[in-house]
Amino acid sequence: MKVLVTGFEPFDGASINPALEAVRRLPARIAGADVVTVQIPVVFEKDAAAVDAAIDAERPDVVLCIGQAGGRSHITPEFVGINFANARIPDNEGNQPVGALVEGAPDAYFATVPVFAMVDAARAAGVPAAVSYTAGTFCCNEVLYRLLHSLATRHPGVRGGFVHVPYATEQAVSMGEGTASMSVDMMVAGLTAMIEAAVTGSDDAVSAGEGTEQ
Repeated sequence: MKVLVTGFEPFDGASINPALEAVRRLPARIAGADVVTVQIPVVFEKDAAAVDAAIDAERPDVVLCIGQAGGRSHITPEFVGINFANARIPDNEGNQPVGALVEGAPDAYFATVPVFAMVDAARAAGVPAAVSYTAGTFCCNEVLYRLLHSLATRHPGVRGGFVHVPYATEQAVSMGEGTASMSVDMMVAGLTAMIEAAVTGSDDAVSAGEGTEQ
């Protein structure tokens, strides 16, 4: 069993991206599965292409992409990716697209990892977690949607999903009072628990249970 975990580079002028920092600190093995980590750019199309290249190279059983959702207080696995981009800021190469991500493709794909079980596992590890029903319309949603489209059309049997993490505590120091944040160590603990649930759980995100959403 192999799990591919990707983390975005810093963006929007930030010096760090807590998603990448947490991904870099993950154990090499979780629940008996090998964990392979890859950094991806915050650039439309190039980010998803990097994920696809890593899938082709590593042939994982599970793919989890990790990104930052500033303002959230919980680690949030995403339930659905939508076929739409509306970039509120330019990406790291100045692109700011609006419109469909993949012409003629389905409007949405649901995650094929057990998002509810992943939330339960993180909470059992003492990490605030909740299911999210929107991944936004920037690069995070784009990567999620393109990943699930790729898995559906090119990699049958491989499960995939996306997890958002909050600002890191050190980022919040320079932000307004009350800005939600989490230590990178806690993110690592939450992601580790979620990966274990993804490795050992059902491939049906809905069947894992309900009642854990925020």
